[in-house]
Amino acid sequence: MSNYRVVATEDVVAIHQLYGHQSHCIDSGRQQDWAQTFTDNGEFHSPSYPEPVVGFGDLAAFAARFYAAAEAVDEVHRHVLTNLVVEAVDESALAVRGYLQIVATARGGESRLVRMTTVDDRVVRVGEEWKIARRTVSRDDAPRVSEQG
Repeated sequence: MSNYRVVATEDVVAIHQLYGHQSHCIDSGRQQDWAQTFTDNGEFHSPSYPEPVVGFGDLAAFAARFYAAAEAVDEVHRHVLTNLVVEAVDESALAVRGYLQIVATARGGESRLVRMTTVDDRVVRVGEEWKIARRTVSRDDAPRVSEQG
């Protein structure tokens, strides 16, 4: 890792707490709390959805739809984020990359992997907190660029 820059331990711990909190919020229907993990004009870009989601109100509405969709089919959905790499961009910004699995469990039934993705985030310091300014999601099942022809 030739360009790897060390990030202070307390910042790495704060990022892990942020991502754990964020997953618990979206999975339990706490859309306002989930949206607050982003900056006021935070962006969420994912090929799983037709348009980017930008700003607190739209982020909260997105999280509400995600939870409602799981409830509608009587499932519990979990965001499982692993293998986080946290790198310093500058004194007030970090680049965070991790693997995100979305797992769905039918109430009283089996669990299944819905999708496996990679998240690339720009995280910035807002006061004493870290918040996500931009999230870009890529899906592992997407065709390679050379295959899209």
